[in-house]
Amino acid sequence: QVQLVESGGGLVQPGGSLRLSCAASGNIFAINTMGWYRQAPGKQRELVAGITSGGSTNYADSVKGRFTISRDHAKNTVYLQMNSLKPEDTAVYFCHAEVMGRTITTMELMDYWGKGTLVTVSS
Repeated sequence: QVQLVESGGGLVQPGGSLRLSCAASGNIFAINTMGWYRQAPGKQRELVAGITSGGSTNYADSVKGRFTISRDHAKNTVYLQMNSLKPEDTAVYFCHAEVMGRTITTMELMDYWGKGTLVTVSS
């Protein structure tokens, strides 16, 4: 129904920057919230940043002041600008979207996830 495609991951040095992108496509009537989660090896997945359709944002304490989430409604795309990267930011980053999808008979808000993109910050 809906696919989320992430890009922008890679290897960077501590203190460097990366910008992640996530584009949603498919059966999309509208998108409510979008966000980024991450999961480090052997650790629990955690919310990094989220943004509502109205532009309200929230961040994990560990990234506040360093990361910025934004979105382009026309492109159904969410971004995560990551600055001052630290080795502990190393993780697979997953895009998430709450999508309003319409069928012939229903319209429902559903959760979708990207496949993930790896961010590695060298020590």
